[in-house]
Amino acid sequence: MKGTSQTAHDTVLRTFDPVATAAGKDGVAIARELFAVVDTLDGSGSLRRALTDPARDADDKAALVASLFGSFDQRVVDVVADFARSRWSSEADLATSIEDAGDVALLAAAEKAKTLQTVEEELFRVERELVASRDLLTALGDRSAPASARTGVLSDVLKGKVDEVTYALLERKVAAPRGARLLTLVRGLVQTAAERRERLVARVTAAVELTAKQRTRLTAILAEAYGRDVQLNVAVDPEVLGGIKVQVGSEVVDGTVVNRLADARRRLVG
Repeated sequence: MKGTSQTAHDTVLRTFDPVATAAGKDGVAIARELFAVVDTLDGSGSLRRALTDPARDADDKAALVASLFGSFDQRVVDVVADFARSRWSSEADLATSIEDAGDVALLAAAEKAKTLQTVEEELFRVERELVASRDLLTALGDRSAPASARTGVLSDVLKGKVDEVTYALLERKVAAPRGARLLTLVRGLVQTAAERRERLVARVTAAVELTAKQRTRLTAILAEAYGRDVQLNVAVDPEVLGGIKVQVGSEVVDGTVVNRLADARRRLVG
């Protein structure tokens, strides 16, 4: 998302965030209705065009939202109307922004319940499980299978074993990946949860589990480097042999033995 769409996305979500925070546990129901709006938009090109047409009066577009979704929670109608009043560089960005609002509503509910850290940690554990289990990733991410089949697998694996918000976030991404890879979506949720806690996520891969002292030292080094608190998510991968790999956003520092050996081979060949 770029330009005009990004501005609209960020502006409306800034306004919606305190509304979602105040909603507390209602955020789960609000998110469900926001996702229903997204599904409606994804299924109707004419509606997407009507709500993103720059030549159409903004209030007229808001009125259309109210007429279509008037039975929904007023907070849902209001935020969707705000999105509709905005200008978009791509009609698809409207639905994506409403999807993000649904995620915000769920994470705000967790924050209100003081379970946001738990949700973040559970999402990270699910991410690592998807990386480790190709069969599970295929079962949950197979778009040729009906959504009900995919969510059925998710229910068998996680229902009742994780926080309500964690499950709701994952259920949505499994049921409606909207053209994205499931693993990418789950990683995005981890990042969004961390950002809500005002922390950066540092993904660390090591050959063995880091000690508490090593975690503390690495966290302090990264926090000083980035000027913000850092959430350390550590995955153990014996195949790296030794050393560690650290990724913060798009920045990667790979000090693993495997990487050094690969670099040595490249130098020899060169």
